[in-house]
Amino acid sequence: MTGNARADTAGLMELLSVSLGVYYGDFTVAAASENLTASQGKCLTVLRRGPAAMRVLAHTMTCDASNMTGIVDRLEERGLVRREPSPTDRRIKNVVLTVEGERVTDAMRAKMRATQEGLDRLSDQERESLHTLLERVFLSPPDA
Repeated sequence: MTGNARADTAGLMELLSVSLGVYYGDFTVAAASENLTASQGKCLTVLRRGPAAMRVLAHTMTCDASNMTGIVDRLEERGLVRREPSPTDRRIKNVVLTVEGERVTDAMRAKMRATQEGLDRLSDQERESLHTLLERVFLSPPDA
């Protein structure tokens, strides 16, 4: 341990917990403003990155496949997503964001005031550093 309580792992985990709490609260209100549950909003956000198979969506969202089916069914009824056959395996259905789904996702992000205001307090260099660090912590594979 470095002796710096702000930078030790427990302190960073606590700060991440607080940060995620603010983000999730902001996100939940923004999703509700578009008449979506937080899970439906999260599904749209995941699909904003690109089409995904139902199994991949369920894994990414850490939910049961049957629950994922219900979420996608409701989004499809609203015209926010559509199912289409995978180009590589026609047995698999990919879920694709529609143009209306993209609009709703963008509208939700635009309404996330607390998150936006927090990020706006950072300089361009700080934003780049934060991006690099978050990528390294959460997206990079562990060193071999």
